[in-house]
Amino acid sequence: MKHSMDLGMFRQGNHSPSYFTLARSMGSGSEDLSDFCIPCNPYFPTPDMFAELSAKLETILKYYPTDAGAITGQLASLLQMPPQTIAMGNGSTELITWIDHLMIQESMATPVPTFGRWTDQSLETGKRVDMFQLPEAGGFALDIDAYVDFIRERNSRVAVVCNPNNPDGNYIPKWEVLRLVDSLADRDLVVVDESFIDFVDAEPRPSIAQEAMLRHNVLVLKSLGKNFGLHGIRFGYVVGNPALVKKIGSRLPKWNLNSLAETVIFMLRDHLAEYRESLRLLARDRYEMLTELRRIPGMQVFPSQGNFVLVKLPAEVEGPRLRDYLLSRHGVLIRECGNKLGITSQFVRLVVRPREDTERLLNGIRSYLTSSFSESLEGATPLDLAGRFAEPSGVKTGTHSVLDDPLGDRVVPLLGSETMSGPRMTRTGTR
Repeated sequence: MKHSMDLGMFRQGNHSPSYFTLARSMGSGSEDLSDFCIPCNPYFPTPDMFAELSAKLETILKYYPTDAGAITGQLASLLQMPPQTIAMGNGSTELITWIDHLMIQESMATPVPTFGRWTDQSLETGKRVDMFQLPEAGGFALDIDAYVDFIRERNSRVAVVCNPNNPDGNYIPKWEVLRLVDSLADRDLVVVDESFIDFVDAEPRPSIAQEAMLRHNVLVLKSLGKNFGLHGIRFGYVVGNPALVKKIGSRLPKWNLNSLAETVIFMLRDHLAEYRESLRLLARDRYEMLTELRRIPGMQVFPSQGNFVLVKLPAEVEGPRLRDYLLSRHGVLIRECGNKLGITSQFVRLVVRPREDTERLLNGIRSYLTSSFSESLEGATPLDLAGRFAEPSGVKTGTHSVLDDPLGDRVVPLLGSETMSGPRMTRTGTR
């Protein structure tokens, strides 16, 4: 199968083109697109929920929504949290923008690689961004103590951490996150971005939202769009101490949430069982996807607690070329990571999808690697080929060993290995 499109759109910014941009470029071929780029929940909302939304679409589009305070109150009731501890925004990125404008005065620190808006937003407004390089040799895991030391050395006034992190899916245990925020009680603000926390199955209650309400300088960011697979609605929220949350909530427009977001919020109470089942199914698919990817020779697959998986490609494979091949030949869209700070184009992020979709992705990758390997054999000597695939895929990652564990795919240090930390980076925006 061949798809005609303008592949130059992938080289025009720090983010992948939107689905709508891609669909316009592909024309009728977009109906066959299998999206492994945008992190969604393929099992929620259910078909019955979409049918219910479709039946209400004319009313939803025609009338004003209720004010944001009432919608936030409904969400607070659903979450069993005090409404004064929550502020809702038109997507988590709107809230990141408000956090930057209202609460980051001089500098902020963040591990990299991570979600691009945490670095880009403050750079765009002229703040100093201190970037803590996550070490590839350690599977991009965050060393809490080293990060705290880095923040103090740079005197960063605000600290951010994403848990699980994007694009690698690393998860920090809850007690470690609490240790981090309490170690930084003297900072202006600590933000824990839990946009993907609902996909974690390593422990039963991984969020620190309840604990954040009792601390004076901690905000927890949530993304309903990522959890529910409804990015187009644009809704997210922050949880924290009432005084801290008020600084953001008091500046948000009264009608900053749309009627579609309101309708979904009020539907949720009747569909919590389906949502929990969707998370169970996605965890199953994640384990199966990790297992199948690790069977491909030369692929280094990182454990994940998100709804995506980070993969390092064999040395002779270029991420942009694989992305273009999969899209044009197989109608499969992946996230090549070359435009993310702290990581290279040899890495790709693959969203977890149902088994039939994943098989299509795997067939495309195998086809590309087979053709690339055949080309590389031309004129190669035995010495060139020796040891190319000597190390089993997914078994060893630098100083760490990957356990094929359905309850978390944990990473543990190898005996005798030492923790490695990467170089640090600082960038300053231009006012």
